[in-house]
Amino acid sequence: MAQGHSGETGEPKKESFDANEVIFGHVLDAHEFHFFSYKDGDGKEHGAVIPLPVIIYSSEKGLSFFMSSKFHHGEENYKGYAIITEEKIKELKLDPKKYHAGQIVGVNGGGEIDPAVEVYDFSLTRNVVQMLIALTLLVWIMLSIAKKYKTGAGVTSAPKGTQSLMEPVINFIKDEVAKPNLGHKYQKYLPYLLTVFFFILINNLVGLIPGTANVTGNIAFTMVLALISFIVILFSSNKHYWGHIVNPPVPIGVKPILIPVEILGIFTKPFALMIRLFANMIAGHIIIICLISLIFIFGAMSKSLGWGFSPLSVAFVIFIYFIEILVAFLQAYIFTNLTAVFIGQAFEGGHDDTDHHEDVTIV
Repeated sequence: MAQGHSGETGEPKKESFDANEVIFGHVLDAHEFHFFSYKDGDGKEHGAVIPLPVIIYSSEKGLSFFMSSKFHHGEENYKGYAIITEEKIKELKLDPKKYHAGQIVGVNGGGEIDPAVEVYDFSLTRNVVQMLIALTLLVWIMLSIAKKYKTGAGVTSAPKGTQSLMEPVINFIKDEVAKPNLGHKYQKYLPYLLTVFFFILINNLVGLIPGTANVTGNIAFTMVLALISFIVILFSSNKHYWGHIVNPPVPIGVKPILIPVEILGIFTKPFALMIRLFANMIAGHIIIICLISLIFIFGAMSKSLGWGFSPLSVAFVIFIYFIEILVAFLQAYIFTNLTAVFIGQAFEGGHDDTDHHEDVTIV
């Protein structure tokens, strides 16, 4: 009834809290790092953001380079381009299958979207920037540790600083992941396994900082990691591995059924790596955002209800946040361990690929 009266008197309708927009705005990629929003004394909303470089190309306008702040959060156009926002999709009734929030499109002189302009976006989005940050951190940490080992620290004396922190983790991956699954070939694959583990772990931990991107919760990121592991698995395979796939040692009547299953299994392994990491990392972020959103949803019903639910919501968020830290380590380990398992399966069984363990004599 209150809403009906406000419409009749011409008062502006109070904007409701859109949890869907907040959730997807956090987990999806963007052209800026957005930390929080606030309103000034005049009621105008501002955001604490870090704009990122926009690099786009179209045959009509050529190559363009500028900062994402030129769009002013989607309110203005720049150099014949506009960025799509959720508000524009609703206001202009755009096809959600064709347009999505964060997409850069060409516009004509009147500021209307020009479908004839095909835009190729090569921008440094927050996912890309965060991956570069994670890569920089990984290289810096490993080089600093290697430099200490060259000077004798950790070899002739006890490990110091980051050495004492990283050495147990490296030994754990070597002794509990590489050696059991790869046997005497573990040294060949250990650099790759350590790189995968620490790269995923750093991205997982950085993604827990408010305002940063959830890189490992992006399926494109996990797909590329799985694809790299898939290539390593294929190049590690031998004729014994392929023999079990194209000619499994089973009765002839079962082979027509088992061979397609074995071939499908080649692709389900990297698919499992991709989905497992993606699903687990995005789920925790969505749960945290949903718990925080409940405060504003209840607050829209009643301010007292919103304030009353706040302590419970914050308590659950803190609890889930600590679980997410555990999951960050766990998912990095699981991805690395499964990769080692799949690589080991690719070359196991060959006569020259055994560990040559001595047979145990039973008395």
